Parts: sequence; C-alpha cells; structure tokens
Amino acid sequence: MAVTPNASSSSAAPPFKHFVADLDVRSDSSVKELAKLVVESGRVPDIIVNNAGTINKNNKLWQVPAEEFDMVIDTNVKGIANIMRHFLPLMIEKKHGIIVNISSGWGRSAAAEVAPYCASKWAVEGLTKSVAKELPPGVAVIALSPGVINTDMLTSCFGSSSALYQTPENWAPNAAQMILNFTVEDNGASLTV
Repeated sequence: MAVTPNASSSSAAPPFKHFVADLDVRSDSSVKELAKLVVESGRVPDIIVNNAGTINKNNKLWQVPAEEFDMVIDTNVKGIANIMRHFLPLMIEKKHGIIVNISSGWGRSAAAEVAPYCASKWAVEGLTKSVAKELPPGVAVIALSPGVINTDMLTSCFGSSSALYQTPENWAPNAAQMILNFTVEDNGASLTV
C-alpha cells in the first residue's frame, strides 16, 4: 500500500511521501493494524488501489484442492473486503476518498479451468457495486479490470503465449493516469484500463 499525503494533512504528522507496508490482506487483524498505523501517521489516503490477487493452477473445479480454492477466495474476496472494511470509515470521516478494487475481465465473463479465480473476481464486481450504494457523498469505490497483462499469473494460465501481451511496465503509465483521474462520479463503475 502506498499512501500519499494530501494538503489537509496535519503538519504534526511525520513528513513522508509514501507509506509502504507488507501484510497479508486475508488477515482482518493485520489490515486493522495497518489502518491504525495509517491513522496514527495522520495520512489517510485519497486513493487506495486494492490490488492483492492470486489465481488457481489451471484445473477443473473438482480437481482444485480445497486449500488452493480457499487461498484464491480468501485473497481476492476477503482481502478486498478487509481493506474496504478498515479504510472506508477513514475516508468517510474525512468526506473524501476512492478505493479502486482490481477486478478482471474474468470477473465479467468466464473461462474454463480458472473457476475459483473467475468466481472471486465476479465477487469483487458485485461487492464493489453493492458497497458503492452504501457510501455517502465524497467517497467512491470502483471496480477496475486491468486488461490482459503479461504477469506471472497470466503465464500460469497462458504459458509462453503470455509474452504476446503488454508488460506491467508498459501498462502502468496508462493505468496510473486513468486512476488519478477517477472522481466520486465514477462510484460503482466497472471500468477497464
């Protein structure tokens, strides 16, 4: 998570441009502790890109081990929910903020052998749209599909043909520009980079 200070932040807070932390988003208590640290720093984020995600190995649903299925659901759904649970109240309190939940094209369609992943990303889409209806003015949540990016996750599904797709380094500038231009009017939207 990177936290960028805003102009209204308290001058008593320690000066920093970014706050980076390593945590397991599947753990509600870990996310709660992170939110506490962020509050203590006086730097509630304006934008959070809720990007933790994992995928199952290509397999028919009945051949996906229960532990692997749980890892996908716990990371991709519970992780998204944990971040929103602990950071939306902070944004609501300051009457400003946007959370971008990273979804997938497979959260709007389906594919064989990645049913747990597809189910988790459909859940991200539904969770985002539902939470959007609960938010007061000034705060928004958005589901964002990054498109097809040549990552380790893509390679696990597509093998060597994943090299045909754009790299994260080529994708990031366009995605960053898009995310930085989101407004509260985008609340509840399902968008694609």
